[in-house]
Amino acid sequence: MNELSLSKAYRFLEPGPVVLVTTAYKGNTNIMTMSYYMIIQDGSEDGSVPLIGCSIGPWDHSFTALCTTGECVIAVPTVDLASKVVEIGNCSGDDVDKFDAFGLTPVSAQKVKSPLVAECLANLECRVSDNSLVDKYNLFILEVVKAWTDPERKERRTIHHNGDGTFVVDGRTINLKRKMVKWPTYV
Repeated sequence: MNELSLSKAYRFLEPGPVVLVTTAYKGNTNIMTMSYYMIIQDGSEDGSVPLIGCSIGPWDHSFTALCTTGECVIAVPTVDLASKVVEIGNCSGDDVDKFDAFGLTPVSAQKVKSPLVAECLANLECRVSDNSLVDKYNLFILEVVKAWTDPERKERRTIHHNGDGTFVVDGRTINLKRKMVKWPTYV
């Protein structure tokens, strides 16, 4: 084993696909790219609600909108949008109307004012459930209040950031459902 810089440790724990976060504030919408999030509670057990923890800091244009409105949408893009996802993450909503600049379609959500992204595989409408860790860690706890998916979407492979500018694309699925005896709610 070789020692690894602590600043690179997260690269081995990236939890899931890169997502887009939309916000709406003062008549303006924004999209940001995010890969720092975690599932806190999946909502599959005893009627609990899905909770997601995500890190959005004051350096992000979306921070003020999320703090003020308490709402956002987490949209899950697929590999065909990978280049746009990276470009969205490399510019600021202070300077760019990202929906327009990247040819994405905002769709009205049902329970929040932030828009869904029509081109994405899934969209999760969220409200801030707990902001007690924002000042210290820039960590928002979001409650998913409505979820959408596009069953007609042919491309379903998501992208995962390695933390160094490279990405992994979902590949072959391995079916181990019959071995999930302890966690049948996940099958």
